[in-house]
Amino acid sequence: MTGTITLAALIDEAERRLDAAGVVFGHGTTNARDEAAWLVLWRLGRPLDLDLHAHAADPVPPGDAEAVRALIDARIRTRKPAAYLTGEAWLQGVPFHVDERVIVPRSFIAELIAAAPQADPIDPWLGAHTRRVLDLCTGNGSLAVLAALAWPEVTVDASDLSADALAVAARNVARHGLQDRIRLLQSDGWTALHDRYDLILCNPPYVCRARMDALPAEYRAEPALALDGGPDGGDDGMDFVRHLLAHALDHMNPDAVLVLEIGHERAHFERAFPTLPVVWLHTSGGDDAVLLITRDALAAAQADLPPDPHRPTP
Repeated sequence: MTGTITLAALIDEAERRLDAAGVVFGHGTTNARDEAAWLVLWRLGRPLDLDLHAHAADPVPPGDAEAVRALIDARIRTRKPAAYLTGEAWLQGVPFHVDERVIVPRSFIAELIAAAPQADPIDPWLGAHTRRVLDLCTGNGSLAVLAALAWPEVTVDASDLSADALAVAARNVARHGLQDRIRLLQSDGWTALHDRYDLILCNPPYVCRARMDALPAEYRAEPALALDGGPDGGDDGMDFVRHLLAHALDHMNPDAVLVLEIGHERAHFERAFPTLPVVWLHTSGGDDAVLLITRDALAAAQADLPPDPHRPTP
């Protein structure tokens, strides 16, 4: 194609191509229109919050249009999430560096952290005692950063098994100037952690075996370590969660709470922990993607929790 094209026409063209190619969304966008706008604006160096209606007729020179088309080609050909192609993802309006060492951040817990206190379902469990926060399975560090930004009075430990993920997290902690308040730790679950916390956030690997086997290419482009909830042989996606709950009491201060994301695996969670009283929190993902467990509830159910046969007791 040659000649100048308008910004609106270029976005329309990109949308049609993404739709026709059958790419899968869910890594920052949910539809071809939004992803087309993101990729076009990023490639052109335009603000992602540009008023597209006001700038619809802006001319795009042929060379810039071809650069955009090459980026759309790459998205279709590689099936990599757009965030890997741009090197950036946004969560609750906050920018984060991402690359193929980490999954693209999209945790529903981020909504709870960013919510105004009067609308935040976890706020009733927080208070003056909430000073130490743990982001377990931190990935690129996005929840740790959001927690530090939302609650200036807390310090945050952010841990992950993956040294590669922690390298990305370090970049994001530095990007937001939070080196003095966020400490990065390498640990396989609890095994290298020894402190106690007032709030524990955890978006662990929880995808069950059947869902892992059915993942589309965009999700297979992400590190399986961060998604696969059955690396120790389980089929229900709850391997890490069993480890988490088996030892969480040892890391919770009085009045502490644990906020845990399990995505679409509520049925598996309830079968694995049938006597554990939890509070299901509302997010845009519904009422069964994120749950809250108080220390008292966990202590009362401790005797009924399944053992952690796959990881050593800390």
